[in-house]
Amino acid sequence: MSKYECLDVTAPLPKVLLVRFNRPAVLNAVNTAMGRELLSLFNEVNSAPVGETSCVVLTGSGDRAFCVGGDLKERNGMTAEQWQAQRVVFKQYNLAMERCPVPVICAVNGLALGVGAEMGLRTEFSYAADHATFGFPEINRGFMPGSGGTQRFARLVGEARAKEVLLTGESFSAADALAWGVVNKVLPREEVLPACLAVAEKLSSCPSDAVRTAKLCIHHGLQADIETGLVIEALGQQRLAASPDRLEGIAAFVEKRAPKWSQ
Repeated sequence: MSKYECLDVTAPLPKVLLVRFNRPAVLNAVNTAMGRELLSLFNEVNSAPVGETSCVVLTGSGDRAFCVGGDLKERNGMTAEQWQAQRVVFKQYNLAMERCPVPVICAVNGLALGVGAEMGLRTEFSYAADHATFGFPEINRGFMPGSGGTQRFARLVGEARAKEVLLTGESFSAADALAWGVVNKVLPREEVLPACLAVAEKLSSCPSDAVRTAKLCIHHGLQADIETGLVIEALGQQRLAASPDRLEGIAAFVEKRAPKWSQ
């Protein structure tokens, strides 16, 4: 794994990457350099052999923030051309993250605003600290969310609620995020990361090919009508029928032993 300046990347568990946004002095705001590093990181994960990495956990450095969005100090005075050039970098890392074949989960340890809130919408699921705050303040800065916020948030919470939040720029609490389905769990601050790592460890104990295939089927099936989704599911099931892990999983069940996965 490459060395990074804006990211702190460790492997606290076998096949699990813990990625901390590492700009705590600016509440982990994403600048162009961090965008390039996120692109590099996910390109590495995406191109690695199956089984090398089973899960990626994202969190923020420091006690205050997960990520407060794009770095507005860096953007101050940018020309339209410079802004668009940065957007290319951001779009590329967004796509690399979206296309990651292994589960990506967020441990939201504080403020999650703008791009930070969009991270959780783009990944598999999130756990949040009970003091965390979410929001899309872009409208109050003269622009709007551009990393999927207007689309994923609206699909998740409904058009009326999305318009209320996105058009006013008002923030919302971790309790609201849980009630609206933005996060899966709300926990005390000190329990969020351990809970995410426990889930990551559980995912890493499952057969890699089955997890990757199921992730693809769920995501792409939800982008289609139910009939097309069922076809996608059938293709995934058919693909796994030839997997040695399917034979091993059934044999282990019958023989009452732990399975030995191929990856």
